[in-house]
Amino acid sequence: MDFGKFWSGMIAGFAGTVALSILMIIKSMLGLMPDLNPIRDIVTVADQFTGAQFPLFVGWIGHFAIGSIAWGIAYVVLEPVLPGAAVVKGLLFAVIAWLAMMIVFMPLAGQGFFGLKEGPPAVVATLVLHLVYGAVLGLIYASLTARSRLAAKAA
Repeated sequence: MDFGKFWSGMIAGFAGTVALSILMIIKSMLGLMPDLNPIRDIVTVADQFTGAQFPLFVGWIGHFAIGSIAWGIAYVVLEPVLPGAAVVKGLLFAVIAWLAMMIVFMPLAGQGFFGLKEGPPAVVATLVLHLVYGAVLGLIYASLTARSRLAAKAA
Protein backbone atom coordinates (compact mmCIF):
# COMPACT_ATOMS: atom_id res chain seq x y z
CA MET A 1 0.00 0.00 0.00
CA ASP A 2 1.37 3.41 -1.00
CA PHE A 3 0.89 5.64 2.04
CA GLY A 4 2.36 8.55 0.09
CA LYS A 5 -0.87 8.65 -1.91
CA PHE A 6 -2.85 9.09 1.30
CA TRP A 7 -0.65 12.03 2.32
CA SER A 8 -1.14 13.47 -1.16
CA GLY A 9 -4.89 13.00 -0.81
CA MET A 10 -4.94 14.75 2.55
CA ILE A 11 -2.80 17.64 1.26
CA ALA A 12 -5.05 17.98 -1.78
CA GLY A 13 -8.12 17.76 0.47
CA PHE A 14 -6.68 20.52 2.65
CA ALA A 15 -6.08 22.72 -0.41
CA GLY A 16 -9.64 22.10 -1.61
CA THR A 17 -10.98 22.89 1.85
CA VAL A 18 -9.03 26.16 1.93
CA ALA A 19 -10.51 27.16 -1.46
CA LEU A 20 -14.03 26.24 -0.38
CA SER A 21 -13.56 28.04 2.95
CA ILE A 22 -12.43 31.26 1.27
CA LEU A 23 -15.61 31.22 -0.79
CA MET A 24 -17.69 30.52 2.32
CA ILE A 25 -16.11 33.50 4.09
CA ILE A 26 -16.70 35.76 1.07
CA LYS A 27 -20.33 34.58 0.95
CA SER A 28 -20.70 35.44 4.60
CA MET A 29 -19.02 38.86 4.26
CA LEU A 30 -21.36 39.73 1.40
CA GLY A 31 -24.37 38.68 3.47
CA LEU A 32 -25.43 36.07 0.92
CA MET A 33 -27.63 33.31 2.33
CA PRO A 34 -26.79 34.03 5.99
CA ASP A 35 -28.77 31.01 7.19
CA LEU A 36 -26.48 28.66 5.24
CA ASN A 37 -23.67 28.06 7.71
CA PRO A 38 -22.12 24.58 7.48
CA ILE A 39 -19.65 25.43 10.25
CA ARG A 40 -22.51 26.14 12.67
CA ASP A 41 -24.19 22.95 11.45
CA ILE A 42 -21.09 20.89 12.29
CA VAL A 43 -21.18 22.31 15.82
CA THR A 44 -24.91 21.56 16.05
CA VAL A 45 -24.34 17.91 15.09
CA ALA A 46 -21.36 17.60 17.47
CA ASP A 47 -23.48 19.09 20.26
CA GLN A 48 -26.30 16.63 19.54
CA PHE A 49 -24.00 13.61 19.64
CA THR A 50 -22.07 14.63 22.74
CA GLY A 51 -24.52 16.73 24.74
CA ALA A 52 -21.84 19.43 24.95
CA GLN A 53 -21.95 23.05 23.83
CA PHE A 54 -18.98 23.49 21.49
CA PRO A 55 -17.73 26.91 20.38
CA LEU A 56 -17.79 27.79 16.68
CA PHE A 57 -14.06 27.17 16.16
CA VAL A 58 -14.73 23.47 16.77
CA GLY A 59 -16.89 23.57 13.65
CA TRP A 60 -13.93 24.92 11.68
CA ILE A 61 -11.72 22.14 13.03
CA GLY A 62 -14.35 19.58 12.02
CA HIS A 63 -14.73 21.23 8.61
CA PHE A 64 -11.00 20.97 7.91
CA ALA A 65 -10.78 17.43 9.33
CA ILE A 66 -13.63 16.25 7.12
CA GLY A 67 -12.33 17.97 3.99
CA SER A 68 -8.67 17.14 4.50
CA ILE A 69 -8.63 13.77 6.19
CA ALA A 70 -11.95 11.99 5.57
CA TRP A 71 -12.62 13.21 2.04
CA GLY A 72 -8.89 13.32 1.16
CA ILE A 73 -8.51 9.63 2.00
CA ALA A 74 -11.83 8.71 0.37
CA TYR A 75 -10.64 10.43 -2.82
CA VAL A 76 -7.45 8.34 -2.88
CA VAL A 77 -9.56 5.19 -2.63
CA LEU A 78 -12.09 6.23 -5.31
CA GLU A 79 -9.79 8.12 -7.71
CA PRO A 80 -8.64 5.02 -9.66
CA VAL A 81 -12.24 4.18 -10.64
CA LEU A 82 -13.37 7.71 -11.45
CA PRO A 83 -13.35 8.43 -15.19
CA GLY A 84 -11.69 11.34 -16.92
CA ALA A 85 -8.90 13.80 -16.40
CA ALA A 86 -7.85 14.98 -12.93
CA VAL A 87 -10.30 17.88 -12.76
CA VAL A 88 -13.18 15.67 -13.94
CA LYS A 89 -12.32 13.04 -11.32
CA GLY A 90 -12.32 15.78 -8.68
CA LEU A 91 -15.66 17.16 -9.86
CA LEU A 92 -17.26 13.71 -9.86
CA PHE A 93 -15.93 13.05 -6.39
CA ALA A 94 -17.27 16.42 -5.25
CA VAL A 95 -20.76 15.42 -6.37
CA ILE A 96 -20.45 12.23 -4.29
CA ALA A 97 -19.33 14.26 -1.25
CA TRP A 98 -22.13 16.77 -1.83
CA LEU A 99 -24.73 13.98 -2.04
CA ALA A 100 -23.43 12.54 1.24
CA MET A 101 -23.76 15.96 2.82
CA MET A 102 -27.29 16.43 1.47
CA ILE A 103 -28.56 12.95 2.36
CA VAL A 104 -26.79 12.29 5.68
CA PHE A 105 -25.36 15.46 7.22
CA MET A 106 -28.04 18.05 6.45
CA PRO A 107 -30.85 16.03 8.06
CA LEU A 108 -28.63 15.41 11.12
CA ALA A 109 -28.04 19.17 11.34
CA GLY A 110 -31.79 19.82 11.27
CA GLN A 111 -31.73 21.29 7.76
CA GLY A 112 -33.87 18.56 6.21
CA PHE A 113 -33.20 16.14 3.38
CA PHE A 114 -31.02 17.93 0.82
CA GLY A 115 -30.98 20.93 3.16
CA LEU A 116 -34.31 22.06 1.74
CA LYS A 117 -35.14 23.82 5.00
CA GLU A 118 -32.68 26.46 3.78
CA GLY A 119 -34.31 26.56 0.34
CA PRO A 120 -33.19 25.70 -3.20
CA PRO A 121 -30.52 28.46 -3.42
CA ALA A 122 -28.67 26.82 -0.50
CA VAL A 123 -28.76 23.46 -2.27
CA VAL A 124 -27.20 25.03 -5.38
CA ALA A 125 -24.67 27.04 -3.33
CA THR A 126 -23.44 23.95 -1.50
CA LEU A 127 -23.07 22.12 -4.81
CA VAL A 128 -21.02 24.99 -6.27
CA LEU A 129 -18.81 25.07 -3.16
CA HIS A 130 -18.28 21.31 -3.41
CA LEU A 131 -17.42 21.58 -7.11
CA VAL A 132 -14.73 24.16 -6.32
CA TYR A 133 -13.42 21.82 -3.62
CA GLY A 134 -13.40 18.88 -6.03
CA ALA A 135 -11.65 20.73 -8.85
CA VAL A 136 -8.86 21.84 -6.51
CA LEU A 137 -8.66 18.39 -4.90
CA GLY A 138 -8.38 16.59 -8.24
CA LEU A 139 -5.79 18.95 -9.70
CA ILE A 140 -3.58 19.10 -6.61
CA TYR A 141 -3.74 15.34 -6.08
CA ALA A 142 -2.79 14.68 -9.70
CA SER A 143 0.11 17.12 -9.43
CA LEU A 144 1.40 15.59 -6.20
CA THR A 145 1.15 12.01 -7.40
CA ALA A 146 2.79 12.88 -10.74
CA ARG A 147 5.73 14.44 -8.88
CA SER A 148 5.95 11.39 -6.68
CA ARG A 149 6.05 9.06 -9.70
CA LEU A 150 8.74 11.20 -11.37
CA ALA A 151 10.84 11.20 -8.21
CA ALA A 152 10.50 7.41 -7.91
CA LYS A 153 11.62 6.94 -11.53
CA ALA A 154 14.60 9.24 -11.02
CA ALA A 155 15.73 7.33 -7.94
